[in-house]
Parts: sequence; structure tokens; C-alpha cells
Amino acid sequence: MLNDMQTMDDLLDNCANEPIRIPGAIQPHGALLTLLETDWTVQQASANAWQMLNIGSDVQPGDPLVRWLGEAQTEALRDAVQDADLHSLDPLPMQFAGQAFDGLLHRHDGLLFLELEPVATQASMQGLGPRLTRTLRRLQSAKSLDDLYAISVSEIRALTGYDRVMIYRFEEEGHGQVIAESATADLDAYLGLFFPATDIPQQARELYRLNWLRIIPDAAYVPAPLVPALRPDTGEPLDMSHSVLRSVSPIHCQYMHNMGVRSSMSISLLKDERLWGLISCGNREPLQVPHTLRSACQTIGQVLSMQISLLEDQQTQRQRLAKHHMLDRLSRAMNESADDVYNGLLENSQALLTLVDAHGAAVIIDGQVHLVGQCPSTEQVSALQQWLQNRPGSVFETSSLGAVFPDAQAYQRVASGLLAFSLPKPVANGVLWFRAEVRGSVEWSGNPQQAKRVVNDRLQPRESFALWEQQVEGKARAWSAGEVYAVSDLRRSALEADLSRQVLREKEAVRARDELVAVVSHDLRSPLTVIVMQCGMMQRVINADATASTKRLNSAVDILQRASSRMTSLLEDLLDTSKIEAGRYFIDAERLEVSQLFEDAWSLLTPLALSKFIDLTFHAEPDLTIFADPERMFQVLSNLVGNAIKFTPKAGSVKVTAAGEGDHVVFTVVDTGEGIRSDQLPHVFERYWRRREGNPSGTGLGLYISQGIVRVHGGELTASSEEGVGSEFRFTVPRASMAS
Repeated sequence: MLNDMQTMDDLLDNCANEPIRIPGAIQPHGALLTLLETDWTVQQASANAWQMLNIGSDVQPGDPLVRWLGEAQTEALRDAVQDADLHSLDPLPMQFAGQAFDGLLHRHDGLLFLELEPVATQASMQGLGPRLTRTLRRLQSAKSLDDLYAISVSEIRALTGYDRVMIYRFEEEGHGQVIAESATADLDAYLGLFFPATDIPQQARELYRLNWLRIIPDAAYVPAPLVPALRPDTGEPLDMSHSVLRSVSPIHCQYMHNMGVRSSMSISLLKDERLWGLISCGNREPLQVPHTLRSACQTIGQVLSMQISLLEDQQTQRQRLAKHHMLDRLSRAMNESADDVYNGLLENSQALLTLVDAHGAAVIIDGQVHLVGQCPSTEQVSALQQWLQNRPGSVFETSSLGAVFPDAQAYQRVASGLLAFSLPKPVANGVLWFRAEVRGSVEWSGNPQQAKRVVNDRLQPRESFALWEQQVEGKARAWSAGEVYAVSDLRRSALEADLSRQVLREKEAVRARDELVAVVSHDLRSPLTVIVMQCGMMQRVINADATASTKRLNSAVDILQRASSRMTSLLEDLLDTSKIEAGRYFIDAERLEVSQLFEDAWSLLTPLALSKFIDLTFHAEPDLTIFADPERMFQVLSNLVGNAIKFTPKAGSVKVTAAGEGDHVVFTVVDTGEGIRSDQLPHVFERYWRRREGNPSGTGLGLYISQGIVRVHGGELTASSEEGVGSEFRFTVPRASMAS
């Protein structure tokens, strides 16, 4: 038994990989030529081309096209393909030995394909234009999907004369269902029946997606092989993915025979570039539908595709709007909840179930599972949530949970349907809705378990299409698009509410921190001032009695005084940092002479520079004025120049300049220090950068605060440096106008 199953699996794999794109032959109701446009030679021809086009056997592939088509038709073809889009040439009229042909053209894989179909009498084409116009108007005026489907199948059957025309929609699981049908009275009805996914393998579906229409006039045809069998230029089989005449799989021809169909036509229905379904036409006798009529049917299929998308979207939008009131209620509940936002959902459990018409729901808050209505156990929900967390996508839905999550088969009676959303990791919060199993039956066209069979080690399609009823378990009523959208909208509201609370908590934390810093700064500043004053008095007393012991005491007092001063400086910096981060750092700007600013800075910083024999210079353009806060601007300048002096070796230089540049004044502080390493330069304006530079004497906040001050003034502070050469700090400040 195992060997039989393995044989079937192997044969099914072979079927799925059957080379249907490269059959090496065509259906013989037309002829095929492939052309190389660089030299206009025929590369390959179908074996029936000589007879159909009345060409002598001395003409062979590799010969110029003119030998195949004649001078006039060759020139007409060359001019047409060079001057026009190939779709606009659909078809190109041609004639051979008194027989009219439709020339169908497309380019693929470096070749020009010319497919030639004999044109039958034009009598059947009379009045086609007005009929097509009327059909399209009816399609566009359809108010429901059912009306749309019914109009399509009846109109195409009336236009073409097929015995049966039906619309076949692909389901999520891969199989398809007939959702509309028009057929002669003596045929069995397929409406509502399901067809197994194996009837149309995946690679065949992809060709349906790429090509709007596929026709088989007579499934009992004898294929016309290509001559030569392989492409002369590549030695590979010819890819005929877009060929109208491409020969089809023998298995499919046998399938048609078993179904009692001799000819068929399929029109693809696409939605969002995805194969949504097919308009499938079948006839018990051979039927050749002319190209012009096929084009009309293709147009109907294209309009139907657009109308299906439009009406489905409208239906989804109506469903979505119907949920609006319930979504508002749940969103308000989340926003008003005193605890976690998801507690608001638990407090409105009935609304939570009603939102998507669920039998049960689970709300997971910080890993804790809260159950509402009919649900699996807490442990089962936890395992399910963990599985969901590892799946892509923010919203998950299925009506057959056990098929994708086998553990769910243990509780499929209460939860065969699942609609859920989770939050991004590492947050474990989420909401899961459950629908109970709906036991029933599904009607198939034939037993899906016998869709393929093996005869003499060859795979054969099923022979029976008789009604077959299957009992279904582990399946719930499907979730509608509107319900899925509602869950997506609720997830967004939950994220917004949760984010809003986080922002509020962070604002409260910042406010509390600011208040603490202000209180600490104020309460410590006074005693520190007293300590500094007392240290000064003690030093004066000690200096009056200069002994060895008093010198040691004087040194200790000096250390205490410096530590107190540094603590005062740190408190000031922390207060400034807090204001900058909270966006409450204000300045009192006024007209300020740059020369005066430089003079004050020179007076303060020159003694520090002289102690290291550093050449400190200030230079400003004459009559340069800025609009700035004098105290804060002096703070920036003294910080930058002080740092430059600190990090410049003895006998170096520090140059400070100011120059007008448009509406701003540019200040630069250039030193000849050791420079800043390239990996450290991006971090110099971060808080506590001194730790990276090994600068224990600073607070690590000076450059951070300086940048904040410059930005509040409407300027920008930047740094550049080269190791072993020095550093340059540059900042801009608005220039004072004459009216300032």
C-alpha cells in the first residue's frame, strides 16, 4: 500500500512539473513561425505550416522570411511591428493561396512569434460590435455580484454557442467552486459544485494568470510538432507560454474527454494581479471560435474582473461601515480603561464578540489569558498565541484552524475558526476570536480523493464527474472581508491607545524628574554656597598661621572648596539639561556686540591659556552684531574655548573668529590639540561624553548644553577634527538686523 501511495505521489509531482510551457508542438487549427528580427529569418515552424500556407518543401527554417510570406506580406509585417504596438495589430490580416488568415503577434524570449489562423466566414461576426457594447453596459450596471455572474455566462454562451459556460472561483484551500452557470437543458448542472485543486495544477494556473484567454477547438487533435524541435540559436526547447496555438497536456485532453467535452475556452478572471477564477466554456462537439469573437469574450472577462473587484470592494466597505459604531465603542473603552487598554475590551465582552460574530474570544494581557464565551482552555490558547507570534503578518484568519495548526484538532468543535491579531514582539498582548465547527456536507463534481488515478504506471484523470457528497469536519463559517478589516481597525486603535498611554507616562516621568532636579538643585545650592564661603574664611585664618600642619589643613580645605564648586556646576548643568530635554529652555535675546562678547571671554580665559603658554587670539569682523542672550552666548563661547585650552598641549594655539555669512554670524574655535578620534567624533554632543574622552574634571554635559543653547537661538553647532592636527567647533547665531 505504501508503495502505491509513493507511486501516486511521484506521478502527481511529475504532473505538477509537466513541461506545459515547452510542449514542442501546436494545435493544428493554425500554423506557427518564430522569427529573429535582427536578420528576419524564420527560426522554427510548425510541421503543418507548409501545407496550410501552401509553401514548397524547398523553403526551410533558417531561410529569410520573404521566402515564407512573399515580398508584399513580409514588408507589411516588418513595417507594422516597427511602427505600432503589437497589441494594436490584433490581428494582422494576411492571405495565402486565396485563404484569409488572422496574424497574431507577440514577442517572447528574444523572438517574434507569428501565429496564423484561417479566417472563417464573416457572417457570424455581423452585429458583434453593438452586441458587445450592450453586454458591457449590462455588466457595468449590475448591482450585485450574482447579477454580474449571471449576465456574463449568458452573454458569452449566446455569443459563442458553447453548450455550457460557467464561472469557476478558486477558494483559499486551492479547490474551486462553480458559482454561475448557463447550459443547455440536457446537461447535468454543475452550479454550486466543487472541483478539486488537482484538476488545475499550479503551473497551469500561472499560465492562466499570464494569458487572458485559452482555447482548444478540438481536444481530439493530433499535435503539429515544431521543426526543428529545438531553437537553433540556443539549442533549448521553445518557451510557448504566451502562444495561442500552444499544444496542451495529453492529461488535460483526456480529462476533457472523460467530462464529455470536445472543445473548450477559458477566460481568466484576475483581482489584484492574482488569479481569482475562470470563465470556463465547454462544448460536446468541436467548435472553432474566431479570433474576433474571442477578443470580444476576452473584453467581457476583463470588464468582469474589474467589476468583481469593484463590487467586492463596495461590499467590503459596507460591511466595514456597519462595524463603525461597534469599533468606536470598543476604542472608547480602551482609551477610558483605568488599567491596561485591553481591560477595556474585557469590560465590553459582548461587543467584542458581536464585532465579528464570534462564539468566543481570548484577550491576552502581559501573558495572562482572559477568556470570554466558548473558547479552548487557557493552556491551549497560550500555545496557540505562541504559534501566532511566530507567523508573519499582524492579522491572521482561517476557517480551518486544525488544517494549519494540528494541535487545534483537539478542540475543533469550539474553535475551528480563528481570527486574531497580535502585537509586535516582545509584547505578548493580543486578541483571538473563535468560531465553532459547523458540521455539514460539501457537494463535489466527482470524488476529490479519486481526482487522479494510475493505469499501467501512467497518471490518468478521473473518469467520473457525478455528484459526490463529502461530510466536512473541522471547518467553521468563513470570516468576511469586513470582519477581517474590523479586527485590523481594532488593532490599530489598540496600538494608538497603548502608545498614547506610554507617551503620557513618559511625560509624567519627565515632569517628575524635572521637578526633582529643580528641587534638588535649589535645596543643595544654598548649603554648597555656605560651604564655599566657610572654606574661604577658614583659608584666611589658616594662612595667618603658616605651619606644616596648617599647610596640610589648607590643602584639604582647598580640595573641599573645589569639590563644592564642581558640585554647584554639576547642579547648574543638570538643571539646564532637564530644561533642554523638556523643551522648556528659554533665552532672553537682545542686540549684542560680538567685540564685547570676545573682550569678556578674553579677560576670563587668558589666564588659563597663559598657564599653558597657549597663544589665545580672538578676531571678529568690525561692527558685527548678533541677536542673542548675552549670558547664554557667553556660556557657549567660554565652554568651547575652555575645552580647546584644556585639550591643547603646552605652547599650542587657540584661535577664535567671527564672520558674517548672510543672515547669520559664524563663530569658529580652532585649536592645535591632539584631535578627536573619528569613531568618537559623532558622539561629542551626547550627554556625558567626557567618559569616552577620559575627562574626569568635567560634567560631560557642556557640549550637550552648548548645542541646545545654539539651537534655541536658531543656529547649529558642529564639530570637525583630525587626529594629531586639532579640532574645529563651528556654530551660527542670527545676525542682528538694523531694527533690532
